[in-house]
Amino acid sequence: MPSPDSHDDTSADHEQFEKAQLAQDRDAGSVDTADVDDMTARGLVDDLIDADVVTPVPDERILVHEPSGTAFDSTTQLAVFHRGWTAGRDADAEGK
Repeated sequence: MPSPDSHDDTSADHEQFEKAQLAQDRDAGSVDTADVDDMTARGLVDDLIDADVVTPVPDERILVHEPSGTAFDSTTQLAVFHRGWTAGRDADAEGK
């Protein structure tokens, strides 16, 4: 009986397919923060303050993200963090 041709071996194809699918899932779940300019960040932070998600601490010139307890001195950093934090919570909720 002749040995199988190594070029016809497709046993690793499913592993390559799975790796590609995981990479696509990871890319789809990532948050694009390149579009967070100062004006966008300020608008998002103002909305978060109105919704009691962020508390400004004027004496210390910081903003506290209440759900995580993290403090920021930059509206842009806070906006990017909140987007990532929200995406992470959404991903966790989908996984359950």
